[in-house]
Amino acid sequence: MVRENRQGHFLAEQFEHLYKEHNIKVYEVSESDRYSKIPQEILKLLQFIDRPHSPDNLKAALEILEQRDLIPAQDLNALATYPEQFLYPGPLHLPQKPPVEQARRYCCNLLRARLELPHYQLIPFLGMTLKYTGSELATVQKLSERIDREIIGNSSLKSAIAILNEIVSSERFEAVEEETDDLYTRPRYLTIITMHKAKGLDWDYVFIPFLHEDVIPGKPWVPTSSKFLGDFTLSEVARAQIRTAVHSHYLHQNPFPLIPQPLEAWEEAGKLKKAEEFRLLYVAMTRAKRLLWMSAEAKGPFRWNTFRGDNKGDRTSNLQEKKACPILYALMQQFPESVMLPESVMQMPF
Repeated sequence: MVRENRQGHFLAEQFEHLYKEHNIKVYEVSESDRYSKIPQEILKLLQFIDRPHSPDNLKAALEILEQRDLIPAQDLNALATYPEQFLYPGPLHLPQKPPVEQARRYCCNLLRARLELPHYQLIPFLGMTLKYTGSELATVQKLSERIDREIIGNSSLKSAIAILNEIVSSERFEAVEEETDDLYTRPRYLTIITMHKAKGLDWDYVFIPFLHEDVIPGKPWVPTSSKFLGDFTLSEVARAQIRTAVHSHYLHQNPFPLIPQPLEAWEEAGKLKKAEEFRLLYVAMTRAKRLLWMSAEAKGPFRWNTFRGDNKGDRTSNLQEKKACPILYALMQQFPESVMLPESVMQMPF
């Protein structure tokens, strides 16, 4: 059980060997949350295929390939600035670096498909290129059939793009779902699920890794670009002020509530976030029926959304010292026989 989807994706990559070695399948629940993004991903790739020399279209396609972990993370702006030079470098250009060459090869394969396949087969081809599986492929097939019906009599790539653009901008495309609670608790499956998604479910054994202080309870973060307003985030301050006004009006029937100042509201927002994170952790801990295992490694990534968890390269250089979640220290005092130090690993049998 993890706090962020990116943590779950990292674990899924590390446990790929379980099926071959022990016949244990890994089910990453957050994969299903990406189904609603499939029409948008397909649209951006089709727009690139239709107009490959547009810097915006090229960058959008590269972003999708990067998000799907098909190409290494790199400076996409530099690649998209001169599309022709990136896609078709001449003999006088310097040799491209391996990550750039890998990205170029993917893009050129997409463009070659435009020449070799009829337009009505491009969408299933893109689904295979993005390595969709299971319900994702079923969603792609449903989307392709929907577009084919819409463009009867005016069948072309531009017509397909127009219909797909309308679907993305005006409605929420219903993906093909196969999720039930039984799917989360199947035997001989290792289920990787976020704490939010786990509400109402339970397992015999629950493992909660990556319990670092900067994740739970975490600290409110102020982007550098917003600090000209002060040491607070305007959106969080506004929420705290609105919350105070609404509560005062409906609970105390006060038509003129005292709205807190920005710094006071920011402090209140931090307290509310901390309380919510601890409530969420409590929900996660109570999902276990027989064994609860919690851990916080001595080092971790600065931000999970920028940490690449593939098996290539040296990832240790991106790690830094981390403090364990305060809950672990509190439980250590209550269950000293169940705690292993200094790794801040706790094992609690019920």
